Amino acid sequence: MPESSHGTKPGTALTSVLGTRYPVIQGPFGGGLSTAELTVAVSEAGGLGSYGVHAMAPDRIGPLVDRIRAGTSAPFSVNLWIPRAEEERPVPDTATLTTHTDRLAAHYSGFGLTPPDLDTVNARVDFDAQVDAVLAARPPVISVVMGLPPQRLVQGARRIGAPIVGTATTVAEARALQEAGCDVVVASGSDAGGHRGSFLAPVRESLVGTFSLVPQVSDAVTVPVVAAGGIADGRGVAAALTLGADGVQVGTGFLRTEESGASPVHRTALASERAETTVLTRLFSGRPARGIANDLVRAMADAEDRVPPYPAQNNLMLPIRTKAAELGRPDLLNLWSGQSALLASGGAAGDYLAALVAGAEKALGAPL
Repeated sequence: MPESSHGTKPGTALTSVLGTRYPVIQGPFGGGLSTAELTVAVSEAGGLGSYGVHAMAPDRIGPLVDRIRAGTSAPFSVNLWIPRAEEERPVPDTATLTTHTDRLAAHYSGFGLTPPDLDTVNARVDFDAQVDAVLAARPPVISVVMGLPPQRLVQGARRIGAPIVGTATTVAEARALQEAGCDVVVASGSDAGGHRGSFLAPVRESLVGTFSLVPQVSDAVTVPVVAAGGIADGRGVAAALTLGADGVQVGTGFLRTEESGASPVHRTALASERAETTVLTRLFSGRPARGIANDLVRAMADAEDRVPPYPAQNNLMLPIRTKAAELGRPDLLNLWSGQSALLASGGAAGDYLAALVAGAEKALGAPL
């Protein structure tokens, strides 16, 4: 039986910390892609269901956790984005805003939309209030991405008995997360879908592939390591465990399942040949994120370095993205996807998790 460098057999160290049956974490989504139903389904099936609350008003977090807890007695995770200093600068004035709305004018008018005003573009969620709300809700597990968890969150998590899962895109970030108090480190390779979590160096200097990153992180830290990025079937799970990971985090594969909040047009794209081509882009949110290349990404490629940071660009694009999803327009929609979307089976989340486990056990010749 193959052994993990962190446990007696694949997954042992991770499942001991998280309290799950299997060493599989559902990647936390945000922006409407997370659902309580998906979180519950994954946790009930033996993995760690996750819900991204980074865009959620603090007063909605408690009721959400209550709803998930009503659906499962198994562990689940709530995920927060750590604020970035460079994103605290708002769009300064109406003249600057006009340069950004003019860039998108054809898309606003095409959908009959009024461009957002300055207050709407500069709106942001109160992170400190989110931390308070998460700690008050007492979820079984807390995860963070985009940076180091503040000590107030670490201490609060210790008080409520919730392990903290941090996300690293480099070995240096993994070491920093362990030093900051994280109980688990996700090693997120450049093949992962959605937003990149790099925080110690620019994203362009932090694009390490999953199967290069995982063994190096496993050697560098003593806490359990979770491989993320490009893992969508049992073969990927087995490969990650063989390279020293204690478990895996699967995002895009669960995004394809019936319970996810992805729009029908998004799920269709993830199951099509279009998913063979993905790119990193800032155009939809202001933060680099991997998604399927489409008409908007190609047509506006020269604006990648000129759009404002998150959350301003996210707020500028939100009306367009919402309409595109409603009208089934993949050419204007953020089709977040990792590089192995076509390896996922879709269907019900519980069935997909079972297929991941069965495939991994077959490849490893051992139970997870």
